[in-house]
Amino acid sequence: MRVKLMRMKQIPKQVAKLIAKPIAVMAMLVISSGSMAAVNEQQFQQLLEQMNKMNSRLDKLEQENASLKQTNSELRQTNTVAIEQSSQMEEKLTGVDQRVEAVSWAERIRWKGDFRPRYEYIDAEGRETRNRNRIRARAEIIAEISPQLIVGIGLASGSESPVSTNQTLGAGGTTKNLSMDLAYFDWQATDKLAVGAGKFKNPINRTGGHALMMDSDWRPEGINMRWENSKLFVNSMFNYFEGDSNRGTKPSYFVQAGINLQPTDALRLKIGGGYSVMAASGNSSFFGDDDFFGNSFNPLTLRYRYDYNVFQGFAELGFSLFELPVLIFADIIHNSEAPINNDGYAVGFRLGKINKPGEWDVRLAYQDLEADSTFGLITDSDFGGGGTDVRGYIFRGGYGIVKNWSANMTYIHSQNSLAAGDIKDFRRLHLDLNFKFK
Repeated sequence: MRVKLMRMKQIPKQVAKLIAKPIAVMAMLVISSGSMAAVNEQQFQQLLEQMNKMNSRLDKLEQENASLKQTNSELRQTNTVAIEQSSQMEEKLTGVDQRVEAVSWAERIRWKGDFRPRYEYIDAEGRETRNRNRIRARAEIIAEISPQLIVGIGLASGSESPVSTNQTLGAGGTTKNLSMDLAYFDWQATDKLAVGAGKFKNPINRTGGHALMMDSDWRPEGINMRWENSKLFVNSMFNYFEGDSNRGTKPSYFVQAGINLQPTDALRLKIGGGYSVMAASGNSSFFGDDDFFGNSFNPLTLRYRYDYNVFQGFAELGFSLFELPVLIFADIIHNSEAPINNDGYAVGFRLGKINKPGEWDVRLAYQDLEADSTFGLITDSDFGGGGTDVRGYIFRGGYGIVKNWSANMTYIHSQNSLAAGDIKDFRRLHLDLNFKFK
């Protein structure tokens, strides 16, 4: 009995409460009846039976308690494993999220560019004929910051010329220059309005793809805004030809507006106009050694004589002829700041268009740029050797060899130095291979 009572200390409080009453009754039976010897045999047997039942019940409770302890231990072990597995799973999910984010960012970055080897022949009256091999290589990386915002950075071959990225080969195979060609952001503010800034591609429409006022390689530096809907469009920009106020430069403005019409399914018409303010009067040459690219200047001070506030009118007509696309265009400009030699124009056509292998096109244009009709620095660098005070023909042809690879030929026959009356012939031939990637 003493052994059994000692075991009570080892059982839970709930179990102790269950057996407390029988023990108390037994103690009273033993102590009552006057003396310990007064307990009869029958009562003693009953007491033993109760003790046996109580011991049996205690054994059963101990077994249940041991089972509960075992179950609890197993649950703790299971919980520990579950926590470890959960931690491992969380680490894996974190790694997956990081990889997904990295893949997502990679998908928001894209490359594009082009490469062009060229053979060039130049025959300028009064100079020796010239043959040279040149290349142009350009690459641009575009990052999508958000669905409405991109940032672009571009590199190109060539020198510091604002209107050419061609690089002449030679000098014993020396390494060639690579320069910053583009650095800009472009924000699609609304479904119709876009805003950009930095050093960007020229947003002003070139009529018929022809470079009357601006070379296709010129990269303005400043701010631009473009707005368009299904018919109307407005292109504008604000920029500096020299961004340091210590050099006394003034800002320049460009704005152009037009309308796209489609009178019939087979006929397209684009008409519009523009106005540009290019501040140059009183400034020295912006590029080169006192080269004013055909514009009038003071020979004593080597400063521009005029500003270039240029009005523009343009039109394009597109249709089909024998199932071939045809484009006819006309572009006319007038500089209100110069008293003479202040007009320019270009007319031309294109037959065919290269969209895929096997397709071809031919183009012919006539252009006349008087000396102060526009700002010479940014005009076509190939026509007449670049600049204004030149008139003549441009013939082009191309053929699509395979996707993103075409062969092209350009022939220019022009006359230079018109204002001075010292007219000279100028001929130039280009044979190009054009490769594009994106």
